[in-house]
Amino acid sequence: MIEQVFKIEGAIKVKKRGFGIVERYQGQGLTLPKRSTKQAAGYDFAAAEDFALPSIWKSGFVKLFWQLKHGTPLKDEDYVQANKVLKPRLVPTGIKAYMQEDEVLILANRSSNPLKRGLILPNGVGVIDADYYNNDQNEGEIFFQLVNLGVRDLVIKKGERIGQGIFMPYLKSDQDDGGTAERLGGFGSSGR
Repeated sequence: MIEQVFKIEGAIKVKKRGFGIVERYQGQGLTLPKRSTKQAAGYDFAAAEDFALPSIWKSGFVKLFWQLKHGTPLKDEDYVQANKVLKPRLVPTGIKAYMQEDEVLILANRSSNPLKRGLILPNGVGVIDADYYNNDQNEGEIFFQLVNLGVRDLVIKKGERIGQGIFMPYLKSDQDDGGTAERLGGFGSSGR
C-alpha cells in the first residue's frame, strides 16, 4: 500500500492519493492538479514549461500523401521522415501522483483540445500505475502524449491546462497471479 504520512500539528495524517512536484521542478511555481468545479471528476494538469508542438502537416508527411496519391514508389527515407513528423511529443507536467495499489490514474484529453486547438492524445488515454510513483528513472513525472493536428505549430505555455487525470479503482481477474515483474523504469517501462 502506498501512503503518504504527514505530521500536522502533532497529529499523523495518512494520505491515500494525491500529487507532488518532481524534484527538477521544485521552486519553479508549478501548481498541483485540481478539479475546476464541484462535480468535476478530472484533475486539471498543466504544462511545466513552454513547449513547442509542431504541426503534423509539415515536411515529410505531406510529401508522403502526395506520393501515395500519384502512385510514386516510396523510399525507406520517406517513411522515416513521415514517422518523425507523426511522432507524439511528451509534454512535461512536473507532477507525480501517489495512490493505493488497487488504483490507477487515467489521463484524458481536455474536451476542448481537439475542437479548439487540434490537439489529440494518440493513445486515447494514459494509464499511470501506482508503482510509477517515485521510480528511479524519472521520479514518476507524468507526461501527456500530444499530437498537433492543426496546420500551424503550437506553443503550449507554462501553466496552460493540457489534460486531466481521474483516479479510479480497478479489479483483478480470478486468474491474476499478482504480476511477477518489478517496475524498472519510467515512461513506458511496464510494456517491455
